[in-house]
Amino acid sequence: MPTLLDIALRSSVAKDQPELARRRRERGAGPRRRSAGAGAAERPPEGAALSHTPVLADQLLEVLDPQPGQTAIDCTFGDGGHARLVAERLGPAGTLVAIDRDPLAERRFADLAASSACSVRFIRSGYAEALELLAREGVKADMAYFDLGMSSMQVDSRERGFSYSYDAPLDMRMDPAQELSARDIVAEWDERRLAHALRELGEERHAGAIARAIVRRRREQPIETTQELVDTIVSAIPTPARFAGGHPAKRSFQALRIAVNDELAQLDRALPVAWRLLRPGGVLAAIAFHSLEDRRVKRFLADRARGCRCPPELPVCVCGHEPEAALLARRALVASAAELAANPRAASAHLRAARKLAAAEQA
Repeated sequence: MPTLLDIALRSSVAKDQPELARRRRERGAGPRRRSAGAGAAERPPEGAALSHTPVLADQLLEVLDPQPGQTAIDCTFGDGGHARLVAERLGPAGTLVAIDRDPLAERRFADLAASSACSVRFIRSGYAEALELLAREGVKADMAYFDLGMSSMQVDSRERGFSYSYDAPLDMRMDPAQELSARDIVAEWDERRLAHALRELGEERHAGAIARAIVRRRREQPIETTQELVDTIVSAIPTPARFAGGHPAKRSFQALRIAVNDELAQLDRALPVAWRLLRPGGVLAAIAFHSLEDRRVKRFLADRARGCRCPPELPVCVCGHEPEAALLARRALVASAAELAANPRAASAHLRAARKLAAAEQA
């Protein structure tokens, strides 16, 4: 009986996923475990603390293909949805290393550790720093994966101030112990710096007007809650454009969250370290929810999959550079119609993945 993943991808496997098709043929046909099907994301094991459905769970398991006894690194543990599904596949001889800087994630991890058969380890840190620690320890993994951006756990914790959908203190820190918060940025950054952040990190076309409105309002009184910030943003956007592309504060909130948590710099540091940690044949995968992250992942993997580095004017290759990676899909994998109906948060998710080749170790 085919799973939802089989149905959704059947028509595109031959065209866009030659590597996945090859791996499926090598494994052979046969019934797939129910834990890897659509229901796996909807029915966590008894006693699990999951409060959300992990995005692109079937597709992630497909590209990672976890096997008993392997080592996996979950770089963005969050609520633990993906990690629990991977841990089920690793078995008693396998190892799962989970990374997250949020103390709530550490609590969720305790639930997974209590019920998981595989060996588990949690590192409470930014994933760039944690991966660098693992590299110094000489750890080697068969897979590493990222679920970028904020987790459902953080969005649903109203007091954290991540969402424009309800009133809360203006915070947005993934690690509550760090000093910089969204309130600090809104209160202290000058107009030019605010506009630059909104434009570059949120791709907000009205960045200048919003920055001016923030500076003007904070002269009168501090902006301390999400609703006060939303009101300020809305007042700066021309009426016809306010709801042309979703909520008018969406891009500004994204920009502030990325700035508070230094997310893009973390990703730039983390990707090459995660790649070095992989054994030949290991898989690096990342789920991104906006173009700034997705472009970084796409370029990083495409660069590893590139062979010759010679200037284009040379008629023949003289560098002898071999590809270090095999892309597992030519295009990003996205949610099926069935997943979108069940989990609207998957609408903007893009999954990219690549398998490490032996040439990467030689390089």
